Amino acid sequence: MSRFPDPRRAPGDVVAIGDDLSVETLREAYRRGIFPWPHDSMPLPWFSPRRRTVILFDELHVGRSLRKAQKRAFLRFSIDEDFGAVIRACAASPRPDQDGTWIAPKIIAAYSRLHRSGEAHSVEVWEGDRLVGGLYGIDAGGVFTGESMFHLVPDASKLALLFLIEHLQTRGAKFLDCQVMTPHMAALGARQIPRSKFLDMLAEVQASGLTLF
Repeated sequence: MSRFPDPRRAPGDVVAIGDDLSVETLREAYRRGIFPWPHDSMPLPWFSPRRRTVILFDELHVGRSLRKAQKRAFLRFSIDEDFGAVIRACAASPRPDQDGTWIAPKIIAAYSRLHRSGEAHSVEVWEGDRLVGGLYGIDAGGVFTGESMFHLVPDASKLALLFLIEHLQTRGAKFLDCQVMTPHMAALGARQIPRSKFLDMLAEVQASGLTLF
């Protein structure tokens, strides 16, 4: 029996409330287009936004300055080399539009379990032996859902995202799930689509058996 109602029928962005962060619950949630987004002073809400933000790879826009940064950067990129360090750095990263972080210790523990089970993945950016940027997210059955990113040197998180997109393209992926719009995603050409269309796209990829990692 499903832990979640059908998000297509949800009147708003929140489709469920509950504090279960088990691997099984998280796996089902992401595969149904749902993700947890903790908010202070209320039980854990689970979202499936009515307007979903995606980057369609054939619409990806990389500005001139970022292209230059990509060419001149003396950086090394990796996948799943240090998931724990990436999620902890994301939790510690200051957010100009937030008072704190939603990546609390229970979230770190839950997604670390999901990483060990094979669904959560990270991209690392290294300057020598120093971790200077990265991101993490979830493989929702052939669709990568981005969760958070950080940088300690200019453009490191953006370059991590471009590295991820290039990797996903080599595996046959056509789009990236960004969940909600941010200025950075908008600059890369992200667009918002209706929830129903996103769920159709997600189901189509899952049925294809695409593997990302």
